[in-house]
Amino acid sequence: MKTITAGVLEIAYEDIGPLDGKPVILLHGFPYDVHAYDEVAQQLATEGWRCLVPFLRGYGPTRFLSEHTFRSGEQAALGADLLAFMDALSIPSAVLGGYDWGCRAACIVAALWPQRVRGLVSCGTGYNIQNIALAGQPVSPEEERRYWYQYYFHSERGRAGLTQNRRDLCRFIWRIWSPTWAFDEATFERSYHAFENPDFVEIVVHSYRHRFGGTPGDPALQSIETKLAEQPNISVPTCVLQGADDGVDPPGAIDHAERHFKTPFYQRRIIPGVGHNLPQEAPAAFADAVRSVAR
Repeated sequence: MKTITAGVLEIAYEDIGPLDGKPVILLHGFPYDVHAYDEVAQQLATEGWRCLVPFLRGYGPTRFLSEHTFRSGEQAALGADLLAFMDALSIPSAVLGGYDWGCRAACIVAALWPQRVRGLVSCGTGYNIQNIALAGQPVSPEEERRYWYQYYFHSERGRAGLTQNRRDLCRFIWRIWSPTWAFDEATFERSYHAFENPDFVEIVVHSYRHRFGGTPGDPALQSIETKLAEQPNISVPTCVLQGADDGVDPPGAIDHAERHFKTPFYQRRIIPGVGHNLPQEAPAAFADAVRSVAR
């Protein structure tokens, strides 16, 4: 484990593979951590890739430099953190891969700073930049049911639940989002320690309240949010991976995200027998996607 000062954070990260290897940055989601990429990183490192796997803000040993910094979980914060991480490590460009929150960070950097991205592996929705202006529009009852946790965190009851029942709540989410993944308790516990970060609850609650326009964002990030409100297209080589058994974001018959990708190389792959935590459940498929966008 290494740490580096990047923007408003001291970011903890794993650095696996040769230092002069082709860089790939692997980004976890909520509620997961860097262990989601253990097997992916090992596979790629043996092929000469340098795999950088950071803990996002609010997770693991990553810490804010100042107690006065806004504890924002908004999408612009995730994108800004990733860009600052690349700058701090003097990485001019890299392949970016992520799912859930990590996918959002990767999509933002790919959309706003495409010169920094050699290729993108995006899990789940594919185009994971939030359209906050339309967040108040209802969706189908089935989809609304899957988003119960987001509405839960809008209330102080939800904040208290995440604080007091953190382990059980996160384990429950793992089970229902990946119903065919037979993870054991040791696997969960390795990642659970990352959720004991002192800023975890505040970051999570702010993230889900902000995405629905229910709370203000960090004024320092407003310029990025303004650009994201335009729903910018992504022009870098992209492979979208979706788990066929994803309990929160199941793939549909129509790829509605494809219209946001203006690139000669775009693929969508649906992986059978896999849920939401795609890199940990199907590391070979994720590693192959990284190779495909770097050609």
